[in-house]
Amino acid sequence: MIRKIASTLLITAFVVFTAFAQELRCNVTVSARGIQGANQNLFRTMQSDIYDFMNNRKWTEHVYGYDEKIRCNILIRLDEQVSADEFKGSIQVQLTRPVFNSSYTSTVLNIKDNDFHCNYVEFQPLEFNETSNRDNLTNILAYYAYIILGFDYDTFSPEGGNEYFQKAQSIVNNSQNARERGWKSFESERNRYWLTENILNKSYSSFRSCMYNYHRTGLDIMSDRVEEGRANIANSLRDIQKVFRRRPSTYILQIFFDAKADELVNVFSKSFPDERSRVLAILNEVDPSNGSKYEKIKESEEL
Repeated sequence: MIRKIASTLLITAFVVFTAFAQELRCNVTVSARGIQGANQNLFRTMQSDIYDFMNNRKWTEHVYGYDEKIRCNILIRLDEQVSADEFKGSIQVQLTRPVFNSSYTSTVLNIKDNDFHCNYVEFQPLEFNETSNRDNLTNILAYYAYIILGFDYDTFSPEGGNEYFQKAQSIVNNSQNARERGWKSFESERNRYWLTENILNKSYSSFRSCMYNYHRTGLDIMSDRVEEGRANIANSLRDIQKVFRRRPSTYILQIFFDAKADELVNVFSKSFPDERSRVLAILNEVDPSNGSKYEKIKESEEL
């Protein structure tokens, strides 16, 4: 499997222990500070149940060693208790990826979804059904598990995450009759519906080309060939520019820059003047909201 970057010897050493190893190493936090007078033990149990759901479920057919598990974070903030077992708030999903031959980890995803709405009964098992929308909590969690997998696999092989993005899309399709927000196209231009639509839309396929080239032919070779890796990252931004010029308001553009803006500053602050100029021109065109951050790239040229 292409995403595996640990040595064959390391995999062999752990094979006895990983025959049933799950894919995610997901930290989960549930915060209900905004709900006055609530039973905090309930939310601690919810946090534990969500942790088990994300980390102990088998999401793929692949075998992972412990050090190969995909590192991610889920932060759920509950702001409103609608009834004894019904809650509203937000969910933030973060995915990081190790960079080959280094101790550096790169942020791949940093999504905040404000349409988190669920029912939760303490000590009742979390059950996910792939063909129904009976439980919005497990639908949301499974959706983001597949989004995490899809993005991770895309960074290791061209469009390697197709299977998992399609599974996320199936959850969207099954949730079109859900009363909760976040699943339907008309509710917002930046929600779960549009995330999978954008990813699987062939009109925006250059986004996924960028995700592969940025990480696999860019960051992953920088420990040995810094200038070549940085140049490949600069070239990958042209794919993002193609998406922008096709449709500037595309949701996946926000997804990309929410994860990568700070990293881009760090990468190109040490670049050559002409490369900095080319990258700045692209970034100021496609991501003007982070223009003040990108000024730091220009400032490094003037030092």
